[in-house]
Amino acid sequence: MEWRDEGLVIGVRHYGEASVILEAMTRVHGRHLGLVRGGRSRRLRAVLQQGNSVELVWRARLDEQLGAFAVEPVALRAAGLMESAEALHGIGLAAALLRLLPERDPHAGLYEMAAALAAGMEDPGAPARLVRLELAILRESGFGLDLARCAATGTREDLTFVSPKTGRAVSRAAGAPYADRLLALPLFLTAPDEEAPPPLGDALAGFRLTGAFLERDVLAPRGLEFPPARRAYLAALERRLAQEAAQT
Repeated sequence: MEWRDEGLVIGVRHYGEASVILEAMTRVHGRHLGLVRGGRSRRLRAVLQQGNSVELVWRARLDEQLGAFAVEPVALRAAGLMESAEALHGIGLAAALLRLLPERDPHAGLYEMAAALAAGMEDPGAPARLVRLELAILRESGFGLDLARCAATGTREDLTFVSPKTGRAVSRAAGAPYADRLLALPLFLTAPDEEAPPPLGDALAGFRLTGAFLERDVLAPRGLEFPPARRAYLAALERRLAQEAAQT
């Protein structure tokens, strides 16, 4: 069996003396693993770094086997990502999120989101795009949030809160009496066509929102915790927010 696909490198582990097992998020074939013979060579080490885009050819005798990858570079971003701790933690978080998906389950939309994120991890809008990736992972895991209308009144206007029980949006007026029990809904999550990146504080509020549901519905049932990369990324964002506040 053989197929060819685009892939984003999300993980590598050693196998034997010279080879590695590559974990990639592919456009058509989902999260997929395969053996890369000679993957620890100097040439391939530079290619098989988290955040790089590659062209993959997968071959195996049977579909259920691990199989082997032939790898060619498409976009080598790892060196640039390593220059920024924030970007490095961000791509680590994206990779950890993609690992929550079932292996070989196609998610073309998530691949596109992750590839665009990797290409723009140092852009001002990267934190908001990571929040959207977390929302998408929730949705693809069967726990999507309903942020389109107020759960109490049906209005689509002035949506300010999210119920931690139902994952549904609540308007400012309907939620005001229960504000201390609701999660904040940052404006950028109800304005998907907004071009300007949201304030950093809004992105952090978005992470608090998605984090509550990821922990309850996706991680805890599997006996998992948030990856270290998420904690490190949020800490980096909070430091940057404090620096920005100190300069104003």
